Amino acid sequence: MSSDTSPPRPNDSQADTIDPAGMKVIWLLLVAAFVAILNETTMAIAIPDLNATLGIPPELGQWLTSAFMLTMAVVIPTTGFILQRFTTRQVFLAAMILFSSGTLICLVAPGFALLLVGRVVQAAGTGIMMPLLMTTMMNVVPPHSRGRMMGRIGLVISLAPAIGPTMSGIVLDSLGWRWLFAIVLPIALIALGLGAKWMTNLGESTHAPIDMVSIVLSVFAFGGIVFGLSQFGGGHGGDTGGGSTTGLAWTAIAVGMVFLAVFLWRQLMLQREDRALLDLRVFSTKNYVIAVIIMAIVSLAMFGTLSLLPLYLQNVAGLNATQSGLVLLPGSILMGVLAPLMGRIYDSRGPRTLLIPGSIMIAGSLFAYSLVSIGTTTWVLVVIQTVMSLGLAASFTPLFSASLGSLRAKLYSHGSAALNTMQQVAGAAGTALLISIYSSALHTGQAAGRSAAEAGSPGAQSAFLLAAVIALVPVVLSFLIKKPEDQEEAPAEVVDLVPESPAE
Repeated sequence: MSSDTSPPRPNDSQADTIDPAGMKVIWLLLVAAFVAILNETTMAIAIPDLNATLGIPPELGQWLTSAFMLTMAVVIPTTGFILQRFTTRQVFLAAMILFSSGTLICLVAPGFALLLVGRVVQAAGTGIMMPLLMTTMMNVVPPHSRGRMMGRIGLVISLAPAIGPTMSGIVLDSLGWRWLFAIVLPIALIALGLGAKWMTNLGESTHAPIDMVSIVLSVFAFGGIVFGLSQFGGGHGGDTGGGSTTGLAWTAIAVGMVFLAVFLWRQLMLQREDRALLDLRVFSTKNYVIAVIIMAIVSLAMFGTLSLLPLYLQNVAGLNATQSGLVLLPGSILMGVLAPLMGRIYDSRGPRTLLIPGSIMIAGSLFAYSLVSIGTTTWVLVVIQTVMSLGLAASFTPLFSASLGSLRAKLYSHGSAALNTMQQVAGAAGTALLISIYSSALHTGQAAGRSAAEAGSPGAQSAFLLAAVIALVPVVLSFLIKKPEDQEEAPAEVVDLVPESPAE
């Protein structure tokens, strides 16, 4: 079924510039992505406050984050098919209705249970949004301009991490946790209204029936793995070493791995008829695979650090919620300001010019974090976080552009789904790994009579050191990333990436 509006695709020879209708869609998606990321980045700072306000233990409060990640891990693998089966307008409106409904539920929730339900509904909409943005960008923007556009995307979506933690701290210290959702809800409703009025359909949708067996397998596979990982990192300083929790975690991971194996086998069978929920042919492209591996490791280090850092800042460094948010602010602003420059550098110089120094800065920042202690001054933490943010800014643009740009156009949605799924699983692993190390040291130290700061400091150092060692892998792999050939071509020489045959 052809869509109502089909602007020139970037792989058409005449598509030297971005179609205005396509640009309007991209900006609508950027507004939606902004509000989704803003919502997600406010919660890291808020968890300790929510635990105290709602009177719930840390291992229960952490489910406000774990359930969000779990839902994302279940939803994202399905987006490769969803983005091909339904129109851009249908997917966008469904995602924003889910996100807005979840935000409203959180706002009026009388207690923890309904607040958790709202977070799950929010996550269902959020999980669709980023793959939709990335796939649309790849379909609308000519190959030679993707770095520049990715930089603009980076500028907009970096504003959310810049504003989120600081806004969260100020709101929590002055207004209360409900205002976190009261501020986000109007922005979400505005994005929904603009989308209902201006969103058009891009490309074509298919009539292929969705494979329900694959969805069930996906739920138990990715859901089981992320659930198991969340159990390791769920205590935030509580007794996470109990045998029952550890046994449940390993059981969930084992079950998830079994279902993952069956899920992958079924996708290999279905993709022969172009019916796969997640087409695994994206992993036949070497450049894409290397970029996904780097992205997964960077995500592991980043999400783990962003989960551990608020605990360190508040429990060890003794900062309040507002001050903790301010530590993250300069780096996030710099990341957003430099994003367009990173895009232009990518278009003119390729990925290695950015990715090699970027990965080195990420690893170096984590090594620096492993040296912090109770007496470390706040300005040192600000400098370390700013350097890490600069490294992330230099890494994300080339990784997104080079990975998806290496695929055939018909696989963009599946490539985006696989990339975002790996990010979620790696982020859950990073959070579990770093929080478990920190929590174990904290519990042991407090049992020996030490204060939270004295017990938590060595745990944080050990966690950051392990993350730093893992982050050395992208430093090596970054030398292997190449710029896709079609992005090297001049505008007039852009070629069609979609062959007549479905097989490559």
